[in-house]
Amino acid sequence: MDSAEVEFLAEKEMVTIIPNFSLDKIYLIGGDLGPFNPGLPVQVPLWLAMNLKQRQKCRVVPPEWMDVEKLEEIRDQERKEETFTPMPSPYYMELTKLLLNHASDNIPKADEIRTLIKDMWDTRIAKLRVSADSFVKQQEAHAKLDNLTLMEINTTGAFLTEALNHMYKLRTNLHPAESAQSQDF
Repeated sequence: MDSAEVEFLAEKEMVTIIPNFSLDKIYLIGGDLGPFNPGLPVQVPLWLAMNLKQRQKCRVVPPEWMDVEKLEEIRDQERKEETFTPMPSPYYMELTKLLLNHASDNIPKADEIRTLIKDMWDTRIAKLRVSADSFVKQQEAHAKLDNLTLMEINTTGAFLTEALNHMYKLRTNLHPAESAQSQDF
């Protein structure tokens, strides 16, 4: 899975908009949306919110967690803990990127939020690299990576898989007699 596919999945997340148009409920395969009344908040998938925002048909309400104080708490907690802490959304990075690219005028302190999210991302990726390094050095067979998001796994997954394949090849070349015996059974 590449980052575009992860972003596609993130676009299904529900966000709140305040429309400036009237429309009865619309019936889609993924579920019913609306009704849309000017000035009344309504939950819609992110893909629809971005489309309506680009056509100047709504104002996007930032998610509750997209607040400088809350993000500072999450960032500080992430820096303190050795393990991965739960993120406010399984798609926090993608949602932030898409909302700040398409609706930054609706998000207070957008630049500070962008910086905080980037700090959290950098901290988590650094932890992931240290964990992967430790995993490889200790020659572990499995790892427990709680609270990682799909994008974080996607970012390091290909590298880690390739590294483990190389380690396997090196181990089998160092002990060819042992591996040949185990394959006979």
